[in-house]
Amino acid sequence: MAVALYARVSTVKQVEKDLSIPDQLRQMREWSAAQGFAVGQEYIEAGASATDDRRPVFQQMIAEATQDPPPFEAIIVHSLSRFFRDSLEFALYERKLRRAGVRLISITQHTSDDPSGEMARKIFSIFDEYQSKENGKHTLRAMKENARQGYWNGSRPPFGYRTYEVDAIGNKGKRKQRLQVDPVESLMVKKVFDLYLHGSGSGPMGAKQISTYLNEIGQMHRRTPWSRNRVHEVLSNRTYIGEFYFNRTCSKTKRTKLESEWVPLTVEPIIAKELFATVQQRKASRAFDQVPPRTVGSTTLLTGLVKCGCCGAGMTLATGKGGRYRYYKCNTRISRSVTLCENPAVPMEKLDALVVDALADKAFTPERVQVILNELKKQIKAAQTTDNDGIRILQKELNELQAATDRLYEAVEKGVLPLDVTLKERSHKLQARRQELLIEMAGYRRKQELPSIKPRQVDLFCTALKMKLKDRSSGFGKEYLRHIVSEIRITGNQAEISGSRAALAQAVSQMKTGTSLEVPAFVSDWLPDLGSNQGPTD
Repeated sequence: MAVALYARVSTVKQVEKDLSIPDQLRQMREWSAAQGFAVGQEYIEAGASATDDRRPVFQQMIAEATQDPPPFEAIIVHSLSRFFRDSLEFALYERKLRRAGVRLISITQHTSDDPSGEMARKIFSIFDEYQSKENGKHTLRAMKENARQGYWNGSRPPFGYRTYEVDAIGNKGKRKQRLQVDPVESLMVKKVFDLYLHGSGSGPMGAKQISTYLNEIGQMHRRTPWSRNRVHEVLSNRTYIGEFYFNRTCSKTKRTKLESEWVPLTVEPIIAKELFATVQQRKASRAFDQVPPRTVGSTTLLTGLVKCGCCGAGMTLATGKGGRYRYYKCNTRISRSVTLCENPAVPMEKLDALVVDALADKAFTPERVQVILNELKKQIKAAQTTDNDGIRILQKELNELQAATDRLYEAVEKGVLPLDVTLKERSHKLQARRQELLIEMAGYRRKQELPSIKPRQVDLFCTALKMKLKDRSSGFGKEYLRHIVSEIRITGNQAEISGSRAALAQAVSQMKTGTSLEVPAFVSDWLPDLGSNQGPTD
């Protein structure tokens, strides 16, 4: 009879010790030979739990076993717990195999094929499931106590942190670990928050813009490219303000557990709580349930910029009297209930005129713009200490990297190490990391540089911008407002306008003296990416 062998261990640590699987295979081979069975296939599952069927090798074995005709007549396991530790799933998969004409045989738990043997297998399966749950319960209890004492439980630390061993001895004689801030990754975390609020000189960025920008300048997320989801994870992770909870979610269902089961773990913060709260507020105001994607392409002047000063929701276009009257109205009042927000609707034409007049006649006068630029210079100077610290940390790693590269080359030259494929890959990784560090250092230095702006440029810019803002027919106003204005908060009859100093400085610096009064059109044209519903692009 042709049979297949299935060997499994639950953890990667068991695989690394390389004891359990070889022993299972040896015993199963010897038993099969004694029974006169021919082993046609061996399936080895390394580091996979038997409490569910999310096991690629297991699924491959089941798929091949249920072919018509099956390539083997039985699956041999060391014990039934190697096959499944869930009694219901065990019964379902055993029945599936039986229908295909394939038996399940344990070399340590012999059962017959009659009803008594079927009952015995069910009892074995129930005890295996019970034992698994008991082991899991005691393991979780130990891990929770470990977290209460301030130790890390062995999973990969959040981006921005790293682990270090302490003198305390844990389970099986292994040293315990704690979390500490990673000096390089923490700088990247701070950069993501800064880009989200201030951008790289052209106003705040979204998650996709940040991921694209970081990938373009060669800054990676632990050796892998950034993505929109990774940026969102960083911006939403409360670990960065020192709040981390062990046992917050169920590892199987991914559902949040009761708060009483959470175990707080003290970690060093990377981001100030005030900065984190500002980012969460901006994220909430940009959520799809608050600001629909259509607002970006809307012809309404202030759509996407106007926010409710009472509840923080976006304010969008609402009409009355069959469209004769147009208002900016709080989304909370529109989509949920008028009782949840007291902010009244604002006539659209009135607010548009007030904002444009305020910006053109008061905010963007040469005197006021010069004050803003001077404040930006002070801000850059104040941040130089932190930026210089970041540069020093990167320079230290760069020096260590250069020393490691030199030692590697020296070992090759002296014949200590052969110049093989592994060594070449190592050399390439060192060179790639060196480029990442140089680019990141250049980013810090670029951040400290303020474009050279002459008073004549400020005068020309303010004159041209005023003319363009008041020319509503050109459609230029909205595009430029979105570039230099972050948001407009309306509370009752008051409007508070905020924007990016860096974006304004960039705009002014691109104004060439001695030219016509044309405001520089440096805002990039939008083009759908490959995931969008594309049409002709020529």
